[in-house]
Amino acid sequence: MVLGLGLTLTSLLLVLACESPRTVRDETTVEFWTMQLQPTFNDYFGDLIEAFEAENPELEVRWIDVPWSAMKARILTSVSARTAPDLVNLNPNFAALLAGRGAWLNLDESISEEVRSQYLDNIWDASRFEGQSFGIPWYLTTRITIYNEALLAEAGIEEPPQTYDELAMVAQQVREETGKYAFFVTFAANDSGEVLESLVQMGVQLLNDDGTAAFNSPEGVTAFNYWRRLYQQGWLPREVLTQGHQRAIELYQAGELALVATGPQFFQTITNNAPDIAAVSRAAPQITGETGKISVAVMNVLIPRDTVNPEGAIAFALFLTNPDNQLAFSQVANTLPSTRETLNHPYFQEVGPNAEPVDEARIMSAEQLERAEVLIPPQSNVNDLQEILYDNLQAVLLGQKTTEAALADAEQDWNAIASSFNTP
Repeated sequence: MVLGLGLTLTSLLLVLACESPRTVRDETTVEFWTMQLQPTFNDYFGDLIEAFEAENPELEVRWIDVPWSAMKARILTSVSARTAPDLVNLNPNFAALLAGRGAWLNLDESISEEVRSQYLDNIWDASRFEGQSFGIPWYLTTRITIYNEALLAEAGIEEPPQTYDELAMVAQQVREETGKYAFFVTFAANDSGEVLESLVQMGVQLLNDDGTAAFNSPEGVTAFNYWRRLYQQGWLPREVLTQGHQRAIELYQAGELALVATGPQFFQTITNNAPDIAAVSRAAPQITGETGKISVAVMNVLIPRDTVNPEGAIAFALFLTNPDNQLAFSQVANTLPSTRETLNHPYFQEVGPNAEPVDEARIMSAEQLERAEVLIPPQSNVNDLQEILYDNLQAVLLGQKTTEAALADAEQDWNAIASSFNTP
């Protein structure tokens, strides 16, 4: 399936439009790629690189920022052509796409246990694949619930839901009392993985140790039926089948949605785009199932195995992600750190007397990190898993399949893919 991804004509054009990859490999230069951080963080990275080069005068950092939409095509091409950067910023699931092909440096051989212990254990483990560490954690986000307290009050609801069971009751009450919707979650296969994560939070084991399907289970039936009920009762907008998470943002800002699952930084977006809605918006913990599991999104940095400058790449990666620099980045980007020391800083532990909702949301988001984990394990073909489950779940929502038939079909389709990957 990795080979089957291919490069569409559009992807090729994106690759060609980007800055040409280097053809001369230089042991004194660390070429570092990030995803869509310019120009917002130019000042931050300018100061960071200057400080690193002052401490390491024998090294020069070359920072290249790649548009989000172009990164997959570009990194696949550069790894194949052995012109990859020395250090690249990705997320664990996409990084696992190439980890299965041995593209990354095994960091267990290069980074001591003392250094590794600076990072949160559950977050470091998110960048492990088949028993090897392939990424260094950088910045994190945990979803919270931002809710419209005025709309909930109109529906006669005093507190926002914190579990999926409570969410179902709120969804019904908001719809019946106000004619609006409580929330929006997308079942579009190529968009958010929130529904996939919800299955895990409801107690579904997605895969067995050998990579075959484990989701065709009593827990899987219960989870599929949960979403079937909400959709068929009319408590979810019809466009959840076709539109992505951005639609939830639009509906919330328009006052048509009671709550949205997103990051703390969304408060600023609401303030800019819909100040009236921002004035009645508050933060609540991430909604979860009976497992109590909390999802975290991880961005890490990886070192291609073919780099000629592994020592320089590791040095810059550890500098980029050290506690002081993680604190500085968190403060400008409104993200969470992956180092213990930074997380214990007062910035993530307490708010002042004149705290804004975004400050309270930051503390709430940080508190969740103690039990947060990457709910979807790094899997080289995780996009196929999401597509298979979402397609079959959509068929259930539309009444085209029973839950049992959909899960059996999904199991068969997934195991065929898993079998092809496990074949030498």
